[in-house]
Amino acid sequence: MGLKDALPYVGMVISEVSQVGLLIAGKKAMSTGMTTFTFVCYSNALASLILLPSSFLIQRSARPPLTFSVICAFFLLGLLGCLVQVIGYAGVQYVPASFASAMLNLIPAFTFILAIIFRMEKLDCGSSSTRAKTVGTIVSIAGALVVTIYKGPQILMTLSHSQSPFEHLLIQQYNFVIGGLLFTVDCAVASVFIIAQALILKKCPAELTILSFYCFFVAILSAVFSLIVEKDLSSWSLLPKTRMIAILYSGVFGSAFQVGIGIWCLRRTGPLFVAMFHPLGIVIAAAMGIIFLGDTFYLGSLVGSIVIVIGFYAVMWGKKKERTMAGESLESTSERTPLLQNNV
Repeated sequence: MGLKDALPYVGMVISEVSQVGLLIAGKKAMSTGMTTFTFVCYSNALASLILLPSSFLIQRSARPPLTFSVICAFFLLGLLGCLVQVIGYAGVQYVPASFASAMLNLIPAFTFILAIIFRMEKLDCGSSSTRAKTVGTIVSIAGALVVTIYKGPQILMTLSHSQSPFEHLLIQQYNFVIGGLLFTVDCAVASVFIIAQALILKKCPAELTILSFYCFFVAILSAVFSLIVEKDLSSWSLLPKTRMIAILYSGVFGSAFQVGIGIWCLRRTGPLFVAMFHPLGIVIAAAMGIIFLGDTFYLGSLVGSIVIVIGFYAVMWGKKKERTMAGESLESTSERTPLLQNNV
């Protein structure tokens, strides 16, 4: 394998590290008293400042006229994205980063269900690809239930000296249930978000333009929600420095940098290759969470994560089988398919 062939692999590993770092950065910022709304507002405002000029310079020819209907579509996408980010960051306050990363692999399963409902996927019970996607969806959901309900013995842990083992166990059980429910809702909303993206991309095949307006509207909506819900203005403070560092990381690496790598890898290898790297985030999240946050890792999280990954790859295999049967190569699919339409 030459250097050119190896670059997409390196790029996707960097992308997954960036994604996990985003979860950890958000958790760190909110542990200082910053709210989910203010963190989402600051990070998306920074990302939109980076992406908006790039989109107008790079995709002027591909961008359709910004009519009222197109702007409304961007606003709807921003509303869904705002909910995804706020719920996700709320959930990550209750659970380790490895748990959050594992639960995010439910998105392909939920998206498959919604795609059937909206008739964007064909359901042929006699087809091996359909059976693989159906079984993979069920297995992924079962794995999520295992991660949420079953804890098992602690594999790696950091126990506070101020808590007894019994108190620590009760708190962890409560947190995992709340976090599991939040991430289940988050994955469901994220799946609706992906379906909405696919529909909007048909009208506006300009990825950077969509992403820049998306970040812009998320920043505005999260600011409005914060002013309505939050009464403590101290949550807007950028002190201590942990908040500023987390926002800079989220805006630059979590959005602009990671999206750029994703676009580059997707156009050269296809959406299936990009999707195959998502479960790697579980391993990275477990290691980084234990090192930087002192997270506790349970046997139930390990078993459930493995089950989710098995279901994830079953869905991906079904998608690949469909393309093979249709006579479409992965390379030609990546050239014709807009960004994020096939992140399922």
